[in-house]
Amino acid sequence: AHHSSLKTGFLKWKPDYDSAASEYAKAAVAFKNAKQYDQAKDAYLREAESHQNNRAFFHAAKAFEQAGMMLKEMQRLPEAVHLIEKASMMFIESGTPDTAAMALDRAGKLIENVNLEKAVNLYQQAASVFENEERLRQSAELLGKVSRLLVRARRLDEAATSLLKEKNMYKEVENYPTCFKKTIAQVLVHLHRNDYVAADKCVRESYSIPGFNGSEDAIALEQLLEGFDQQDQDQVSAICNSPLFKYMDNDYAKLSLSLRVPGGGTKKKSPESQQEAGESAQNATGTVNEEDDEYSSGLC
Repeated sequence: AHHSSLKTGFLKWKPDYDSAASEYAKAAVAFKNAKQYDQAKDAYLREAESHQNNRAFFHAAKAFEQAGMMLKEMQRLPEAVHLIEKASMMFIESGTPDTAAMALDRAGKLIENVNLEKAVNLYQQAASVFENEERLRQSAELLGKVSRLLVRARRLDEAATSLLKEKNMYKEVENYPTCFKKTIAQVLVHLHRNDYVAADKCVRESYSIPGFNGSEDAIALEQLLEGFDQQDQDQVSAICNSPLFKYMDNDYAKLSLSLRVPGGGTKKKSPESQQEAGESAQNATGTVNEEDDEYSSGLC
């Protein structure tokens, strides 16, 4: 079908991109509803092009994002992410950075299980867009995703850097309890890096955060460091199996449950039975409860 709106009349030199865009948009929706995603994607791209020619960049970005979603429906994830990224750059140009950051966040979610590297990059981009906007809470949340993925990929040096940045942001917005949780995550990462000094330094520096002193987080971390320093695997396992550690985000909980002291810990047990002890402590709440009581009485 020829789009009459694109034919320039003798006196009308400028094609009518506006009505072309709305024709393509209607076609795109029709294809989408018919689950003909490939045609829908092409129509959205045509719509985006018409908007670009019309210098309507916000609408062009929206159409690019929709085209990306059609690719997602077809499970063509890297291509989908590419278009959503393109849309987000255009959202920034059109003066709507928040929309851009949210698009990058969505793209990260799409690709997380396919290409972790790319997801980290998208979340970092989104975090810095929010940071430029002084939206620190949103930025910190995105950095949280970055830190977790880096831990999952065992890129622990980078995870440590990301966690510190995240923690400082929470400090800036005065969300102190979250800072305590980030300190636990930092310590677990440093101990897995075999850097006791860095772990200890994290805890020392946290005493300057209001409310850390005397908190259950502080008490548990002191006991963890002590157990680690004295190569006492039993003490370390008891702390790492406590609810405070066990119910953290999955990626950190895994670090906690796999933490082994240097030198193999108590000589009484073979590594196998240690492993079992750790698991049974995880399953039977009985073993954990004594620990809880100790902490809760310590808080009174």
